[in-house]
Amino acid sequence: MKQARGKILERTALVLLAGIALAGVAPVYAQGLVPTNFFNSPVDPNAPTAVEAQQLTFNNTTNIIEARGDVVVRADGYVLTGDQLVYDRANGEMDVRGNVSLTDPFGNVSRSPTLKLTDKFKKAVLDSLTITNYDGSQITADHADYDQALKTVLDNAKYTPCGECVDDKGRRIGWSMHANKVTKDESDGSHAFEQPSLAVLGMPIAWLPYLWLPNLDMDWLPQPTVTFTDSHGVRIDAPFKAYSTASTDILLSPRLMSRQGFMLGAEWVQRFDNGRISVKATGLRQGDDSAFTFADAKREWRGALQTAGEFVPVEKWVVGFAYAAATDNAFYKDYDVEVRRASINEVYATHLTEDTYVDARVQQFNVLGDNLEQERQQQGMALPNLRLERTFDLPPGAGRVEVDGRMLNIYRERDYSTSANGVPYDYGYAGTRFHGMVEANWQNQYIFGGAAVTPFLGVRADAANYDGKSPSIHAPDEQTLFGLTPIAAVDVRYPLVSYNTGVTHLVEPIAQLVYRGAANSQPGITNEDSQSVMFDDSTLFSYNRFTGIDKQERGLRLNVGGRYMASLNDGSYLEVIGGQSYQLAGENAFAAANRQQVGVGTGLETDASYGVLGVYGALANQLKFGGKVQVDNADLSIARAGLGLSYAQDGWSGALNYRYAEATPLTGNIRDMHEVGAEVRVPIADYWSVTSNAYWDLSANSFLQVGGGLQYDDGYVLIGGQITRTGPTHSTANDMRAVATFRLRSPAGFNLGYSGNVQLPGVAQ
Repeated sequence: MKQARGKILERTALVLLAGIALAGVAPVYAQGLVPTNFFNSPVDPNAPTAVEAQQLTFNNTTNIIEARGDVVVRADGYVLTGDQLVYDRANGEMDVRGNVSLTDPFGNVSRSPTLKLTDKFKKAVLDSLTITNYDGSQITADHADYDQALKTVLDNAKYTPCGECVDDKGRRIGWSMHANKVTKDESDGSHAFEQPSLAVLGMPIAWLPYLWLPNLDMDWLPQPTVTFTDSHGVRIDAPFKAYSTASTDILLSPRLMSRQGFMLGAEWVQRFDNGRISVKATGLRQGDDSAFTFADAKREWRGALQTAGEFVPVEKWVVGFAYAAATDNAFYKDYDVEVRRASINEVYATHLTEDTYVDARVQQFNVLGDNLEQERQQQGMALPNLRLERTFDLPPGAGRVEVDGRMLNIYRERDYSTSANGVPYDYGYAGTRFHGMVEANWQNQYIFGGAAVTPFLGVRADAANYDGKSPSIHAPDEQTLFGLTPIAAVDVRYPLVSYNTGVTHLVEPIAQLVYRGAANSQPGITNEDSQSVMFDDSTLFSYNRFTGIDKQERGLRLNVGGRYMASLNDGSYLEVIGGQSYQLAGENAFAAANRQQVGVGTGLETDASYGVLGVYGALANQLKFGGKVQVDNADLSIARAGLGLSYAQDGWSGALNYRYAEATPLTGNIRDMHEVGAEVRVPIADYWSVTSNAYWDLSANSFLQVGGGLQYDDGYVLIGGQITRTGPTHSTANDMRAVATFRLRSPAGFNLGYSGNVQLPGVAQ
């Protein structure tokens, strides 16, 4: 009898639910079978109704609107939940599907796999829409009309990136955008807003009678910045995307300057199935050419053209080009025009797979800034610049073979020479020089009693030519040379690992023995691509520390040192790497005299190099630190050092930075670099913090930079102001600026606002 009574109640409840609660009319209930308040409260379609879901989609093809993921409908005391809400516009049906639960105003609950909404309940859902997105943002509207074929209309619509935008203490945070009506045209993605307004921290700050945007992509919105410079005056930039389709974009970059007038940049981007091209033109008629001292800048019309393209003609291959031309090379710098690829005109092809890399380029290098024709003639052209890398994995246990090929042919019209405090530098000679190199090597790793031993065998072939067209007495004569370099090396490491009470320790002694039987440490005749060397813990265990192919190490060299690491279960760690390098036999390539001063002051010039040490670590992901030091073992003096220390927790943050490099007169550097600085952020209230920074030039006993500011940041709204003053030895000396920042953000990645700086008067340039 009880089982039969339960079935009667269940059938009666479902009938009442479908025919009464969802129809929005008061039920007639059976006396004695159900309580008097069992699903008998009528639905008022004019009462506030909210629909929440993780995702809302509108399919033009099927004419169906879907809300998916944790769907919740609240209407006049009723709470309806399910996995999916489906509105079929063609037949007017609205269903809730999957784990459906309906709770009436009195707490009665009914569950079923599916539920059909009709009449007043359906109207209530459409007339009061609230969508809570997965990132916490929220869209509300009093009425949603999807009945027009290609349009969606929301009445009294509001968007907030932070839900209710009220924190746990009841304070307003974030920002919101409201409009009396929002109409979205599905055919082109455009949006029309009637009387849109913007509120920040609950306070309205902006209003427009009407706003039309081609797309709600943030690129459509102008992103204005305001700055001031002596040469431009007050400057307002407002770049935005003016037109966009699946294959075409047009971007405009208007700029208004009180001293120079109006400048416009326009870029056309065209996309294809297998690539894209872009063309950007920027220009203006100068209002006051006396603002610039460089002769080429004193002209009425100035501008630049930049174009680039990239295509994938076949799988794994990319071909492209880039070209830029300007009325004068100082235009980019004078008007802060985005350089992009303007510094290199080139045509290239690149092939990349898991084991092969090919890159072929023809390049012309443009010298940007205030430069004369003579300086531009010193810049070389790569005709061509080729690179090939190929890896061959041998059968298991047999190791790996690597092949590396390079070819660089450079033409330069004029010698490129200069000096620093009387020390000469020849960066390149006039004429045409060619250098090709191919290196093949084999290596494999073996384990002997816990030691990891990696032998390395290789051979390098070089071919070089120079036509001797330079008039410099220091330039080489016309010549051709060929070279063959056998290479043999072995890397031995003995890692020792232990674990104790939540800490893993690794101690790893390392020794490398490297032999390069080169006849000359400079196989390229002239040195174009190996003009810098850095010796620290990152290059300690390297078989060749030169950056290019025009120079190489020579003779027999021993690198010794080790690594220690301690890793804690909470993510904290400490890593120490250190050691030294020794020239055991043959010529020390870093001590060889050269007109590029390569190797001088690196710590590798003597047979026993400087000692190098690197220390890095973190504590509970709050305190992070890192440091490098280079020590002259002859007198234990420090040649170079750097230290960085940072801390961040609960809004508090700080950083300490230190840098030192001793003077090296042989390179023309006659002054020690010795700087120390600190940066601090202190929270003074919820969302509010004070920032400050100070840097001091210890060598000159003068401040380098000092500044401070105030910032509000609740995660959605950022408002800040800061003043910075530089000292006499700063790269921008004696400069004081005020920086203001205002940004609106959302979890989905929207980041729009203003950031600008104004130079304060009364400060020497």
